[in-house]
Amino acid sequence: MNELITINQATKKFGAIVAVDDFSVKIPKGVIVGLLGPNGSGKTTLIKILNGLLTCDSGEALINGMPPSPETKAIISYLPDRNYFDDWMTVNDILSLFETFYEDFNRAKAEAMLEDLRIDPKQRFKHLSKGTKEKVQLVMVMSRNAQLYLLDEPIGGVDPATRDYIINTIIKNYNPDATVLISTHLISDVENVLDEVIFIQEGRMVLQSPVDEIREKKGLSVDALFREVFKC
Repeated sequence: MNELITINQATKKFGAIVAVDDFSVKIPKGVIVGLLGPNGSGKTTLIKILNGLLTCDSGEALINGMPPSPETKAIISYLPDRNYFDDWMTVNDILSLFETFYEDFNRAKAEAMLEDLRIDPKQRFKHLSKGTKEKVQLVMVMSRNAQLYLLDEPIGGVDPATRDYIINTIIKNYNPDATVLISTHLISDVENVLDEVIFIQEGRMVLQSPVDEIREKKGLSVDALFREVFKC
């Protein structure tokens, strides 16, 4: 089985709001995929379903043929769309936390990236800027040798120069046999590293396509197609 992610007719509601609506997709191993859509389109909900933080009301989501479970969580490296480390922690504390909880965490790789970014491991999380906090979280996530990386807005709060470093970090540090699923609004910044894109709107699948096919058949960049599909 080549598919790492299989979602079959998944629906998730929050009261009267349908966040994910009869959504189906298959994503193979070894690709970088952009999950793209307007605000409130269901991207974060889908990522949380795959990570086991939410459950489908109907349908199913499978990782390596298994529903989300402790077994699938062990092979997923997840970057949420908000900070989740405690303010009292130092960066060294965070390194030790990941080293304790994740057998596939490479502390030496994380320390090298922190040094590249000039982040002092002795600093407390609460004293870091918003952008630096996001860098620390991404460093931790990309220092795992996971099979699936779920990245929710990994470059949303950082300056353009740092975006380039982060994108290069994603490319250079993930297991090439793994799959990376990136949710982002900053399409032009990431599209050159994407193998495939998934467009989602109001919880429904709009498009799944290889990036090369969009360029060859439509003569458009992913960013231009996104603007065309989702124009107000």
